[in-house]
Amino acid sequence: MSEVSLAPGRRLSEIRQQLGMSQRKAAELSGLTHSAISTIEQDKVSPAVSTLQKLLRVYGLSLSEFFAEEHKSSGPRIVINAADLIEIGSRGVSMRMVHNGTPNHTVAMLLETYQPGSTTGDKIKHQGEEVGTLLEGEIILTVNGQSYPLRAGQSYAINTANPHSFSNISTRICRIVSAHTPNTF
Repeated sequence: MSEVSLAPGRRLSEIRQQLGMSQRKAAELSGLTHSAISTIEQDKVSPAVSTLQKLLRVYGLSLSEFFAEEHKSSGPRIVINAADLIEIGSRGVSMRMVHNGTPNHTVAMLLETYQPGSTTGDKIKHQGEEVGTLLEGEIILTVNGQSYPLRAGQSYAINTANPHSFSNISTRICRIVSAHTPNTF
């Protein structure tokens, strides 16, 4: 595993500095506090997906671009092994992205696992569409303030420009397979 994958906070700090931006400016533009950015950059906390997305938006990156950057390969792969999936989740939410090494792919596919009591955090927003199917467990999908309880076997389709979040309030693990297009997640 590369040093980058072990220290995402340090990578965020490097990106911010390459952009010539102070932590205070990044905080102002992202809506986060200066102390939150400092703590994240020191790798003292693992931010929720929604928090990381807010910060990356300021830096002009999507979640998939941020995490795929550290996993560049020599060329597109046809078969991707489970060990090669790219983890982009945190805090009890595992989001493992299928990535074949192509820099300009148009769809992102995720294998998601939500531990009991976990959530994606604040509402997530990005351009595009998302479809998914619950393979196991149950989850609460909230879109534009409206909650939709989903169980294994049910699917969803949403416009991801609308604020949305996923919360597992059950006592069991929830597993979802989802696809996002365009790949701006």
